[in-house]
Amino acid sequence: MKNSVKTLDRESLNRLAIRYVERYATSRKKLARYLHRKIGEREWDDAKPPAVEELVEHIAALGYVDDATYAQSKAAALTRRGYGTRRVSHALYEAGISEADGREAYQTSESNKWAAADKFARKRRIGPYAESQQDSVKCRKQLQAFLRAGHDFDVASRFVFARPGAEISEDS
Repeated sequence: MKNSVKTLDRESLNRLAIRYVERYATSRKKLARYLHRKIGEREWDDAKPPAVEELVEHIAALGYVDDATYAQSKAAALTRRGYGTRRVSHALYEAGISEADGREAYQTSESNKWAAADKFARKRRIGPYAESQQDSVKCRKQLQAFLRAGHDFDVASRFVFARPGAEISEDS
């Protein structure tokens, strides 16, 4: 807890913000949350109150934080891991991404939803990737896992209720 005893002022808050954005891809909202948390953890030692929103906007104006780029990379990462569009949109909402900045990321996620569902089924050995036909209780649990991962019911049920080794496609 070496850093927690140091008090913060404008300069040290600026250094914290720069250090954070150089280490992590982030959104404006996540950066603001981080800075507010650091102010709460340490004492503020400046006559003026902390201007977190102005600092965040300044850093964004410098190009260190770009919500649209962050949204694209976050959506691509979640889709590659097998998560569906609802999970992607929830993650973007939590990161404070506006609808305009997240539109392209959401569309990318929507266009890759079948590949994401296939990846999820393959990782969890569900449906066509299972070793044997599952009983109804196991299928229900697998369907729930698909839904929690943000997939549509129709897509999830097509994977969950497919026979092991069966070929399923987006068109059928």
